[in-house]
Amino acid sequence: MASPISPTSTSMPSRSATGISSQAEEAVPDFDPNTTAGLLAERLQAWKHACGYLEDYMTAVEKIHGRQAKEYEKALKTISNPLREGHHFDQSLGGIAGFFENMRANTQAQINTNIETEKSLKGSVLPILERLHKEIKHKAKELQSGAQSSAKEVEKLRNTTQKHIELLGQQTASYDSAGGKLHAGDDPYVVHRGVLHRLSNQVLAENNHHNDLIAVQNNFQTFEAHVVEVFQQAIEAFVQLVGGQGEKTQALYHDMLGTIQCVPMNFEWQNFTQRSADRLANPGDPPRAVHAIQFPNMEHASTRPLIEGSLERKSRNKLSWGYSTGYYVVTPSKWLHEFKDSDDSRVEPKPELSIFLPDAVIGTPSGDKFNVKGKDRSGTMSSKLTGSTELAFKAHSSSDAQKWFQVVYKLCGATGPAEPISPTPSSPATTSPATMTSAAGVGAEKANDKLEMNPPSPSPNAATTATATAPATTTAAGGHKAQEAGVTGGEAVSRPLGEKNPATA
Repeated sequence: MASPISPTSTSMPSRSATGISSQAEEAVPDFDPNTTAGLLAERLQAWKHACGYLEDYMTAVEKIHGRQAKEYEKALKTISNPLREGHHFDQSLGGIAGFFENMRANTQAQINTNIETEKSLKGSVLPILERLHKEIKHKAKELQSGAQSSAKEVEKLRNTTQKHIELLGQQTASYDSAGGKLHAGDDPYVVHRGVLHRLSNQVLAENNHHNDLIAVQNNFQTFEAHVVEVFQQAIEAFVQLVGGQGEKTQALYHDMLGTIQCVPMNFEWQNFTQRSADRLANPGDPPRAVHAIQFPNMEHASTRPLIEGSLERKSRNKLSWGYSTGYYVVTPSKWLHEFKDSDDSRVEPKPELSIFLPDAVIGTPSGDKFNVKGKDRSGTMSSKLTGSTELAFKAHSSSDAQKWFQVVYKLCGATGPAEPISPTPSSPATTSPATMTSAAGVGAEKANDKLEMNPPSPSPNAATTATATAPATTTAAGGHKAQEAGVTGGEAVSRPLGEKNPATA
């Protein structure tokens, strides 16, 4: 007696995805029966979305032309009013006024052509795509009611066959364990025939479903060709409308360009010069010059400097020993101003340094050098941070230095050495600095009077004066008497800043 065949080794006829194979196949194939029908349904969905994209695009372009018509209305409003100061333009044709009239007419034509395009897209192109959209939806319903419905039926029959195959496996296993003693209803033979019955129904349904899919697939090729053809018709109508509108727009703009190009270059100017000849500038009038202009107080005495010119000044930076050139002016207001140069036209002349001379002290000149000690009141940041400073000047020559000294000397509060003179071995160690004070107080005024009466000699030998003829002390406002400066052998020596005492050299 032949041994029973286990369910796992039983060979059952099966089918492939596209047809029945001659080889032995499984009773329930592994592939999803909904694969083909689902794929075709998904493809119809893709075509429907593609059609929807075109509909949305056409609708958006339609709305764009509607909005563009409104935007051109705004553009028309910008030139709808008459030109301001329009009397400056010739009102005859062929000029600027005629060009603006042409612009108004062409802009109104732009509004009209955009409105026409909007209506044509809505009434001619969109209905083509809307009808195609409905056809695709109808095709999807047909597929759902036909191929997809039969696919579900095949899936149901396969599940039933699978359950009876599993039952046959259980009964054959019971037969082996019970030694062949089973109930009539559990006989593996009866169950086996039941499997064959259900398998026959399944295969019949599968074959019918396969034939349906073949028919649907063949029909899909024709249907998709129809969809592409409708797309082409819609785009052709769209391009004719929108492209025609674009050609109209181009023609309108070319008309504007042609109008303005026909205006002669000198048309407006020649007519304008004829109309306004009595009010235009005369080309023969000479140009204006600053030196020829008169204005109030330009010759006032306070605007004329007492002395001015370029001087070299030693840097106030202790680490720097060089001189820098500047333009200096002593004004009737008793100020010593420093400027970068004497050019009034290039930049605004703001003082780099300003010293009020009545509060300053000037030292006796030595050759082409002289010193001034005072507080910078120019208002710059550096002037606010520093107090009185000693400024060492260098003129172009000794005579120039003497000229500057004579002018500054008359305005300064005191005169004398700008720094203490080094004591000699014979002089006491408590020698006081040179007598320098402001003009404040009665005693200071008397001292200035004496200095003005006895100005120092410009020659180097006259730099030393006797204390008997020119006292070296001035009395401040408080009445205190200053100490004598640099006394050696009964003489008061007055030297500029930086000159060494011969006794200590």
